[in-house]
Amino acid sequence: MDPPYEGHRHRRLSIRRRRLIKPLDSTRANPSQSQTERGWRRRRRDGLPLRAPPRRRGARRRLLRRGLCLLHAPQDPRPAPPLRPRPTPPHPPPPRWRSPRLRPGGCRRGPRPHSAAQGSRSPHHAHPAGAPAAPHRPRGPVISPGSTKRVGAIVRPTTPKSPVPIVSSFERIEDSDDEEEDLVPDAKNDAAYLTTNGTIESELLPDKTSQNGELKTVPSTQMIRSHSATGSLHAPQLNPIAADILRKEPEHETFSKINITAVETPSPDEIEAYKVLHKCLELRERYIFREEVAPWEKEIITDPSTPKPNPNPFNYEHQAKTEHHFEMVDGVVHVYPNKDSRERLYPIADATTFFTDMHYILRVLAAGDIRTVCHHRLNLLEQKFNLHLMVNADRELLAQKAAPHRDFYNVRKVDTHVHHSACMNQKHLLRFIKSKLRKEPDEVVIFRDGTYLTLKEVFESLDLTGYDLNVDLLDVHADKSTFHRFDKFNLKYNPCGQSRLREIFLKQDNLIQGRFLAELTKEVFSDLEASKYQMAEYRISIYGRKKSEWDQMASWIVNNELYSENVVWLIQIPRIYNVYREMGTINSFQNLLDNIFLPLYEVTIDPASHPQLHVFLEQVVGLDLVDDESKPERRPTKHMPTPEQWTNVFNPAYAYYVYYCYANLYTLNKLRESKGMTTIKLRPHCGEAGDIDHLAAAFLTSHNIAHGVNLRKSPVLQYLYYLAQIGLAMSPLSNNSLFIDYHRNPFPTFFLRGLNVSLSTDDPLQIHLTKEPLVEEYSIAASLWKLSSCDLCEIARNSVYQSGFSHRLKSHWIGRNYYRRGPEGNDIHQTNVPHIRVEFRHTIWKEEMELIHLGNVKLPEEIDK
Repeated sequence: MDPPYEGHRHRRLSIRRRRLIKPLDSTRANPSQSQTERGWRRRRRDGLPLRAPPRRRGARRRLLRRGLCLLHAPQDPRPAPPLRPRPTPPHPPPPRWRSPRLRPGGCRRGPRPHSAAQGSRSPHHAHPAGAPAAPHRPRGPVISPGSTKRVGAIVRPTTPKSPVPIVSSFERIEDSDDEEEDLVPDAKNDAAYLTTNGTIESELLPDKTSQNGELKTVPSTQMIRSHSATGSLHAPQLNPIAADILRKEPEHETFSKINITAVETPSPDEIEAYKVLHKCLELRERYIFREEVAPWEKEIITDPSTPKPNPNPFNYEHQAKTEHHFEMVDGVVHVYPNKDSRERLYPIADATTFFTDMHYILRVLAAGDIRTVCHHRLNLLEQKFNLHLMVNADRELLAQKAAPHRDFYNVRKVDTHVHHSACMNQKHLLRFIKSKLRKEPDEVVIFRDGTYLTLKEVFESLDLTGYDLNVDLLDVHADKSTFHRFDKFNLKYNPCGQSRLREIFLKQDNLIQGRFLAELTKEVFSDLEASKYQMAEYRISIYGRKKSEWDQMASWIVNNELYSENVVWLIQIPRIYNVYREMGTINSFQNLLDNIFLPLYEVTIDPASHPQLHVFLEQVVGLDLVDDESKPERRPTKHMPTPEQWTNVFNPAYAYYVYYCYANLYTLNKLRESKGMTTIKLRPHCGEAGDIDHLAAAFLTSHNIAHGVNLRKSPVLQYLYYLAQIGLAMSPLSNNSLFIDYHRNPFPTFFLRGLNVSLSTDDPLQIHLTKEPLVEEYSIAASLWKLSSCDLCEIARNSVYQSGFSHRLKSHWIGRNYYRRGPEGNDIHQTNVPHIRVEFRHTIWKEEMELIHLGNVKLPEEIDK
């Protein structure tokens, strides 16, 4: 017998509506009749599987569109209170069945069983014989105390065994004329809330029922808006911590500070070690180039709007020639006020002094007590950061969520180390080659063996067609064969293993004057500008074989109008003197220095002598030294031959290259700064492989370096790089292909300890597979090293600091006060880096600097110029 419907409003409800409420104790089910074929209504009564009525399958879809059917209600983790059992009627004899008949109005009505024990059926409620009357229920839907559900949605009550509402997918809500009034969705009933434990609350019911049946008020801060009126058992449950964070006020300025600095005074050995480290930092300040007037002092940014792009970046403005005179003396350019004066304007330490100071650094690196102190300090830095994350990670997440609009994807990221000849991915290069082979097959592209060849003839000589080409045949991607084989890695620059294809497509000094490479570069620029938030510093080569290389490079840039607001240039100098000496192109190392630096001094003193070079140098921000560092070399001594005396066929040591490039660049920067021109910083490849003295030489002379993975071998140098905050443009995927496996890369350790690290791509043509190689680099690092969003944004912020972009662009990208140290220089609305993280990094660095200086230091409030 069917129980009475709870909360009916009218004279009677249809049998279809009343059968939505399952009896609380189905004692009438008879398993012996489970195999009978006596109709679906009896099988429904017996609680057995059944099929839906054939003509009533559309009712549930209509109700789903109205949002009134809860087939998958959210799970209530609270145990439901025991329900009051209904009186059990006696087992009636088997009923006699009647065929279906039509109700008044033409609606089909299901077969109704009747028996003598039931007697006559009331038009409203029927009670078993001898059973007490059912308690009176108020009209309208009732919220049971066991679980709070949305008003207006019809669900089954929960059972004591399981808090999941029992709603069978076989049960259908059938439509009829008398039910439309009850099933119309109410705007107030639709406003439902899902509490942090998964239950649904209604705005009409501000009280929440406790487990003992009493009502208690639910604070609004414990509830979060639900996006769906129905729920899902398989949907992810909301995190209560995240819900609380969303409802809290932003806490940008306060965080848990834990002081774990030792209170006892340092030992005499530690004091001596600190004094030696302090002297090393003073040596660096003696060598490093600093501008007399900082960029933020030259140009004060008052307009916070987006800087307007340069409408004519290649416009040459005439500048008068000055009376400066220069000459090369022992490999270093000396600048004088005029030809008659012999007073050197910008003196600099000579080679003997530099190598003496470098050997002092190397002795410090080998001292056991200093290594112990530095190793201890580095481990302490790492543990401090881990402890900071344990107590402040939630606050950092809160600050990031409170910053509107910004996330990792729309903060500025600079690819601080990428070579121009490999700036595209392999699929991009393949499409470009096929496009040119299809559109310009008759273009004369190369002169070989006394014959001019067209592009089609070149591929015919290689027995290739455009249809044959694919990424595998192109063979420019690094693989296992390149590990510890820098020579094989360089051969990957040759498409299809052919140097002639590299000359045609990846060189600018060829028969077609680099037109193909220029068009390919413009396509890469277009991709960068489409991404908007990714920038790059492309390295382009000057070999030093002849002085005219600078003019050829500048004319290629200017004539092809290679300019983008997202791109600046660095000049890379390959350290391959021995190759040119064996070829007879140059006679001494002095010839190499003359070809590299003398044109730069000429255009600085008289811009009209090289107008295109003058325009190009406005976009050049750095000088790089590149080549295989793993080659064995002799460590330079205090008394080395001068460049003019270096005429043998052996390649000089890395430190020898570094000093003479640094000395000439230092004097050039002083001269250009005096004339109001842009300066060029030394940012070499260093520490990818080879000896540790490479990093010692770069510590004294360089602003930033590329790679730096060998810092893991020297705790002293690693600590010095931390104290000086020298930028490290690291490329874990590139290192994985050449010198060190990805899981052994020290990047995550450097980041935890607070070194100034950024991620870069190095060679997307050989390394990466996607259209956005920089994002690919970030994504792999985040996945394998479990970097958080705050970590990624901090690394992106570091990349902007390391880059050579203008002060105006940096002010727009990371905040107008970016040059100030600590949280005062951070704008979370631009960088998405919480003030908590920046203040922690600055506080720990300041403590270390005060420790090294034994408390006698006044740290500058601005970053290094």
